[in-house]
Amino acid sequence: MSNAPSDFEAFDHRRVNCGAVSLSVARAGSGPPLVLLHGYPETSQAWHRVAPALAARFDVIVPDLRGYGDSDAPADDADHTVYSKRAMAADIAGLLDRLGIERAHVLGHDRGARVAYRFALDHPDRLRRLGVIEIVPTGSFWSMWTAEIAMAAYHWTFLAQPSPLPERMIGADPGGYLDWTLASWSATRDLAPFSDTALEAYRAQMATPERRAAMCADYRAGATTDRRIDDADRAAGRRIAAPVLFLHGRSGFPARTGDPAGLWHDWAEDITLAECDGGHFTMEEAPGQVIDAAMDFFGAD
Repeated sequence: MSNAPSDFEAFDHRRVNCGAVSLSVARAGSGPPLVLLHGYPETSQAWHRVAPALAARFDVIVPDLRGYGDSDAPADDADHTVYSKRAMAADIAGLLDRLGIERAHVLGHDRGARVAYRFALDHPDRLRRLGVIEIVPTGSFWSMWTAEIAMAAYHWTFLAQPSPLPERMIGADPGGYLDWTLASWSATRDLAPFSDTALEAYRAQMATPERRAAMCADYRAGATTDRRIDDADRAAGRRIAAPVLFLHGRSGFPARTGDPAGLWHDWAEDITLAECDGGHFTMEEAPGQVIDAAMDFFGAD
Protein backbone atom coordinates (compact mmCIF):
# COMPACT_ATOMS: atom_id res chain seq x y z
CA MET A 1 0.00 0.00 0.00
CA SER A 2 1.18 3.51 -0.76
CA ASN A 3 1.97 5.84 2.12
CA ALA A 4 1.46 8.94 -0.03
CA PRO A 5 -0.84 11.65 1.35
CA SER A 6 -4.51 11.10 0.58
CA ASP A 7 -7.02 13.51 -0.92
CA PHE A 8 -8.80 13.08 2.43
CA GLU A 9 -6.51 15.82 3.71
CA ALA A 10 -8.24 18.22 1.31
CA PHE A 11 -11.63 17.67 2.98
CA ASP A 12 -13.04 20.53 5.02
CA HIS A 13 -12.27 19.73 8.67
CA ARG A 14 -14.16 21.43 11.47
CA ARG A 15 -15.76 20.88 14.86
CA VAL A 16 -19.56 20.71 14.96
CA ASN A 17 -21.69 21.13 18.08
CA CYS A 18 -24.08 18.17 17.94
CA GLY A 19 -25.89 18.82 21.21
CA ALA A 20 -24.42 16.68 23.98
CA VAL A 21 -20.94 16.77 22.43
CA SER A 22 -18.95 18.47 19.69
CA LEU A 23 -17.59 16.19 16.98
CA SER A 24 -14.61 16.66 14.71
CA VAL A 25 -16.00 16.31 11.18
CA ALA A 26 -14.48 16.08 7.69
CA ARG A 27 -16.69 16.86 4.70
CA ALA A 28 -16.40 17.04 0.92
CA GLY A 29 -18.35 16.35 -2.25
CA SER A 30 -21.90 16.93 -3.42
CA GLY A 31 -24.98 14.80 -3.96
CA PRO A 32 -26.97 12.68 -1.50
CA PRO A 33 -25.52 12.91 2.04
CA LEU A 34 -23.46 9.88 3.09
CA VAL A 35 -22.17 9.64 6.67
CA LEU A 36 -19.13 7.39 7.25
CA LEU A 37 -18.55 6.09 10.79
CA HIS A 38 -15.24 4.54 11.81
CA GLY A 39 -14.54 1.83 14.37
CA TYR A 40 -12.06 0.81 17.09
CA PRO A 41 -9.15 1.43 17.51
CA GLU A 42 -9.23 3.91 14.65
CA THR A 43 -10.45 7.43 13.86
CA SER A 44 -12.02 9.05 10.81
CA GLN A 45 -8.66 8.42 9.11
CA ALA A 46 -9.89 4.85 8.56
CA TRP A 47 -11.83 6.22 5.56
CA HIS A 48 -8.97 8.11 3.92
CA ARG A 49 -8.63 5.66 1.01
CA VAL A 50 -12.39 5.46 0.45
CA ALA A 51 -13.91 8.86 1.22
CA PRO A 52 -12.35 10.86 -1.67
CA ALA A 53 -13.74 8.48 -4.30
CA LEU A 54 -17.19 8.51 -2.69
CA ALA A 55 -17.11 12.32 -2.61
CA ALA A 56 -17.28 12.30 -6.42
CA ARG A 57 -20.90 11.16 -6.09
CA PHE A 58 -22.02 11.96 -2.54
CA ASP A 59 -21.88 14.68 0.08
CA VAL A 60 -19.49 12.71 2.29
CA ILE A 61 -19.51 13.49 6.03
CA VAL A 62 -16.89 11.75 8.18
CA PRO A 63 -17.00 12.41 11.94
CA ASP A 64 -14.79 11.11 14.70
CA LEU A 65 -17.14 9.27 17.08
CA ARG A 66 -17.48 10.71 20.56
CA GLY A 67 -14.39 9.77 22.56
CA TYR A 68 -12.30 9.16 19.44
CA GLY A 69 -9.94 11.27 17.36
CA ASP A 70 -10.47 14.97 17.99
CA SER A 71 -14.09 14.76 19.17
CA ASP A 72 -15.21 15.41 22.74
CA ALA A 73 -14.50 12.59 25.19
CA PRO A 74 -16.92 12.94 28.12
CA ALA A 75 -16.43 10.86 31.26
CA ASP A 76 -18.38 7.62 31.49
CA ASP A 77 -21.21 7.12 33.97
CA ALA A 78 -21.86 4.21 36.34
CA ASP A 79 -24.53 2.70 34.06
CA HIS A 80 -22.35 2.99 30.92
CA THR A 81 -24.83 5.05 28.96
CA VAL A 82 -22.48 7.87 27.93
CA TYR A 83 -20.85 5.69 25.27
CA SER A 84 -23.91 3.64 24.44
CA LYS A 85 -24.64 3.32 20.75
CA ARG A 86 -27.96 5.05 21.48
CA ALA A 87 -26.06 8.14 22.70
CA MET A 88 -23.65 7.97 19.77
CA ALA A 89 -26.53 7.61 17.29
CA ALA A 90 -28.11 10.69 18.85
CA ASP A 91 -24.82 12.50 18.13
CA ILE A 92 -25.24 11.67 14.44
CA ALA A 93 -28.84 12.87 14.47
CA GLY A 94 -27.61 16.08 16.08
CA LEU A 95 -24.90 16.39 13.44
CA LEU A 96 -27.48 16.12 10.66
CA ASP A 97 -29.60 18.74 12.43
CA ARG A 98 -26.65 21.12 12.64
CA LEU A 99 -25.81 20.60 8.96
CA GLY A 100 -29.42 21.10 7.91
CA ILE A 101 -29.78 17.55 6.54
CA GLU A 102 -33.11 15.79 6.91
CA ARG A 103 -32.13 12.28 5.73
CA ALA A 104 -28.81 10.61 4.92
CA HIS A 105 -27.22 7.34 3.97
CA VAL A 106 -25.06 5.93 6.78
CA LEU A 107 -22.16 3.49 6.37
CA GLY A 108 -20.32 2.27 9.45
CA HIS A 109 -17.40 -0.04 10.21
CA ASP A 110 -16.87 -1.94 13.48
CA ARG A 111 -18.08 0.25 16.40
CA GLY A 112 -19.27 2.79 13.86
CA ALA A 113 -21.46 0.11 12.28
CA ARG A 114 -23.05 -0.48 15.70
CA VAL A 115 -23.77 3.24 15.91
CA ALA A 116 -25.14 3.08 12.36
CA TYR A 117 -27.67 0.31 12.94
CA ARG A 118 -28.73 1.86 16.25
CA PHE A 119 -29.31 5.09 14.27
CA ALA A 120 -31.47 3.05 11.88
CA LEU A 121 -33.57 1.73 14.76
CA ASP A 122 -33.80 4.93 16.83
CA HIS A 123 -34.04 7.48 13.99
CA PRO A 124 -35.63 5.61 11.06
CA ASP A 125 -37.07 8.78 9.54
CA ARG A 126 -33.55 10.25 9.20
CA LEU A 127 -32.10 7.29 7.28
CA ARG A 128 -32.12 6.53 3.55
CA ARG A 129 -29.95 3.40 3.29
CA LEU A 130 -27.78 1.64 5.88
CA GLY A 131 -24.39 0.00 5.40
CA VAL A 132 -22.66 -2.12 8.07
CA ILE A 133 -19.12 -3.41 7.67
CA GLU A 134 -17.52 -6.26 9.62
CA ILE A 135 -20.06 -6.74 12.39
CA VAL A 136 -23.06 -8.80 13.41
CA PRO A 137 -25.57 -7.23 15.86
CA THR A 138 -24.28 -6.76 19.39
CA GLY A 139 -26.90 -8.85 21.20
CA SER A 140 -26.64 -11.61 18.63
CA PHE A 141 -22.86 -11.71 18.91
CA TRP A 142 -22.88 -12.01 22.70
CA SER A 143 -25.43 -14.81 22.60
CA MET A 144 -23.38 -17.03 20.29
CA TRP A 145 -19.98 -16.97 21.97
CA THR A 146 -17.94 -20.13 21.71
CA ALA A 147 -14.41 -20.75 22.95
CA GLU A 148 -13.10 -19.95 19.47
CA ILE A 149 -14.99 -16.65 19.22
CA ALA A 150 -14.01 -15.73 22.77
CA MET A 151 -10.33 -16.15 21.92
CA ALA A 152 -10.63 -14.15 18.70
CA ALA A 153 -12.74 -11.38 20.26
CA TYR A 154 -11.03 -11.32 23.66
CA HIS A 155 -10.99 -7.52 23.57
CA TRP A 156 -14.78 -7.44 24.09
CA THR A 157 -14.34 -8.71 27.65
CA PHE A 158 -10.88 -7.22 28.30
CA LEU A 159 -11.83 -3.64 27.46
CA ALA A 160 -15.14 -3.97 29.32
CA GLN A 161 -13.43 -4.81 32.63
CA PRO A 162 -13.96 -2.22 35.40
CA SER A 163 -11.90 0.94 35.20
CA PRO A 164 -8.99 1.46 35.45
CA LEU A 165 -7.68 -2.07 34.80
CA PRO A 166 -7.60 -2.17 30.98
CA GLU A 167 -6.68 1.52 30.71
CA ARG A 168 -3.63 1.01 32.93
CA MET A 169 -2.54 -2.18 31.21
CA ILE A 170 -2.76 -0.61 27.74
CA GLY A 171 -1.07 2.52 29.08
CA ALA A 172 2.06 0.52 29.87
CA ASP A 173 2.74 0.22 26.11
CA PRO A 174 -0.02 1.94 24.10
CA GLY A 175 1.91 1.94 20.82
CA GLY A 176 2.76 -1.73 21.09
CA TYR A 177 -0.83 -2.62 21.96
CA LEU A 178 -2.20 -0.57 19.06
CA ASP A 179 0.21 -2.02 16.51
CA TRP A 180 -0.43 -5.59 17.69
CA THR A 181 -4.19 -5.08 17.48
CA LEU A 182 -4.09 -3.66 13.96
CA ALA A 183 -1.71 -6.34 12.69
CA SER A 184 -3.47 -9.28 14.33
CA TRP A 185 -6.87 -8.34 12.87
CA SER A 186 -5.51 -7.86 9.35
CA ALA A 187 -5.32 -10.69 6.83
CA THR A 188 -1.60 -10.07 6.28
CA ARG A 189 -0.92 -10.05 10.07
CA ASP A 190 1.23 -6.93 9.70
CA LEU A 191 0.91 -3.14 9.37
CA ALA A 192 1.26 -3.08 5.59
CA PRO A 193 -2.38 -2.03 4.97
CA PHE A 194 -2.07 1.15 7.05
CA SER A 195 -0.64 4.47 5.85
CA ASP A 196 1.86 6.41 7.93
CA THR A 197 -0.70 9.19 8.41
CA ALA A 198 -3.32 6.80 9.72
CA LEU A 199 -0.89 4.99 12.02
CA GLU A 200 0.22 8.29 13.48
CA ALA A 201 -3.39 9.22 14.27
CA TYR A 202 -4.21 5.82 15.77
CA ARG A 203 -1.05 5.69 17.89
CA ALA A 204 -1.59 9.23 19.19
CA GLN A 205 -5.13 8.34 20.19
CA MET A 206 -4.10 5.19 22.07
CA ALA A 207 -1.38 7.14 23.89
CA THR A 208 -3.90 9.66 25.27
CA PRO A 209 -5.40 8.65 28.65
CA GLU A 210 -8.85 10.17 28.08
CA ARG A 211 -9.09 8.44 24.68
CA ARG A 212 -8.14 5.07 26.19
CA ALA A 213 -10.81 5.61 28.84
CA ALA A 214 -13.39 6.48 26.18
CA MET A 215 -12.60 3.40 24.10
CA CYS A 216 -12.93 1.17 27.15
CA ALA A 217 -16.20 2.92 28.02
CA ASP A 218 -17.41 2.14 24.50
CA TYR A 219 -16.86 -1.58 25.16
CA ARG A 220 -18.33 -1.40 28.66
CA ALA A 221 -21.49 -0.03 27.06
CA GLY A 222 -21.37 -2.89 24.54
CA ALA A 223 -21.34 -5.46 27.33
CA THR A 224 -24.17 -3.84 29.28
CA THR A 225 -26.40 -1.05 27.96
CA ASP A 226 -26.05 -1.84 24.25
CA ARG A 227 -26.73 -5.54 24.78
CA ARG A 228 -29.82 -4.84 26.87
CA ILE A 229 -31.20 -2.38 24.31
CA ASP A 230 -30.62 -4.86 21.47
CA ASP A 231 -32.26 -7.67 23.42
CA ALA A 232 -35.28 -5.49 24.20
CA ASP A 233 -35.65 -4.59 20.53
CA ARG A 234 -35.47 -8.23 19.48
CA ALA A 235 -38.07 -9.20 22.09
CA ALA A 236 -40.35 -6.43 20.80
CA GLY A 237 -39.87 -7.55 17.20
CA ARG A 238 -38.34 -4.27 16.06
CA ARG A 239 -36.59 -4.41 12.70
CA ILE A 240 -34.62 -2.11 10.44
CA ALA A 241 -36.92 -0.74 7.75
CA ALA A 242 -34.27 0.68 5.42
CA PRO A 243 -32.34 -1.38 2.86
CA VAL A 244 -29.14 -2.76 4.42
CA LEU A 245 -25.74 -3.48 2.91
CA PHE A 246 -23.76 -6.05 4.91
CA LEU A 247 -20.11 -6.11 3.85
CA HIS A 248 -17.43 -8.20 5.50
CA GLY A 249 -13.88 -9.37 4.88
CA ARG A 250 -13.29 -12.98 3.96
CA SER A 251 -10.84 -13.23 6.87
CA GLY A 252 -12.70 -10.88 9.23
CA PHE A 253 -14.72 -11.43 12.41
CA PRO A 254 -18.21 -12.09 10.96
CA ALA A 255 -16.79 -14.79 8.69
CA ARG A 256 -16.04 -16.82 11.84
CA THR A 257 -19.65 -16.82 13.06
CA GLY A 258 -20.92 -19.37 10.54
CA ASP A 259 -23.91 -17.54 9.05
CA PRO A 260 -23.43 -13.78 9.52
CA ALA A 261 -25.91 -12.87 6.78
CA GLY A 262 -28.53 -15.00 8.51
CA LEU A 263 -28.03 -13.03 11.72
CA TRP A 264 -28.74 -9.80 9.84
CA HIS A 265 -31.88 -11.26 8.27
CA ASP A 266 -33.22 -11.54 11.82
CA TRP A 267 -32.99 -7.73 12.01
CA ALA A 268 -33.90 -6.55 8.51
CA GLU A 269 -35.80 -7.79 5.48
CA ASP A 270 -33.90 -6.08 2.66
CA ILE A 271 -30.27 -7.26 2.89
CA THR A 272 -27.56 -6.92 0.26
CA LEU A 273 -24.57 -9.15 1.02
CA ALA A 274 -21.05 -8.33 -0.19
CA GLU A 275 -17.67 -9.85 0.63
CA CYS A 276 -14.24 -8.37 0.07
CA ASP A 277 -10.65 -9.50 0.37
CA GLY A 278 -8.74 -9.05 3.59
CA GLY A 279 -9.47 -9.12 7.27
CA HIS A 280 -11.22 -6.74 9.65
CA PHE A 281 -9.96 -3.39 8.34
CA THR A 282 -11.68 -3.54 4.98
CA MET A 283 -11.42 0.13 4.02
CA GLU A 284 -7.63 -0.03 4.29
CA GLU A 285 -7.14 -3.62 3.14
CA ALA A 286 -9.52 -3.58 0.16
CA PRO A 287 -10.52 0.06 -0.48
CA GLY A 288 -11.43 -0.45 -4.12
CA GLN A 289 -13.89 -3.22 -3.28
CA VAL A 290 -15.45 -1.14 -0.50
CA ILE A 291 -15.84 1.80 -2.89
CA ASP A 292 -17.47 -0.39 -5.53
CA ALA A 293 -19.91 -1.94 -3.05
CA ALA A 294 -20.83 1.45 -1.59
CA MET A 295 -21.27 3.07 -5.02
CA ASP A 296 -23.56 0.27 -6.19
CA PHE A 297 -25.65 0.15 -3.03
CA PHE A 298 -26.04 3.81 -2.09
CA GLY A 299 -26.17 4.90 -5.73
CA ALA A 300 -29.29 2.77 -6.24
CA ASP A 301 -31.42 5.20 -4.21
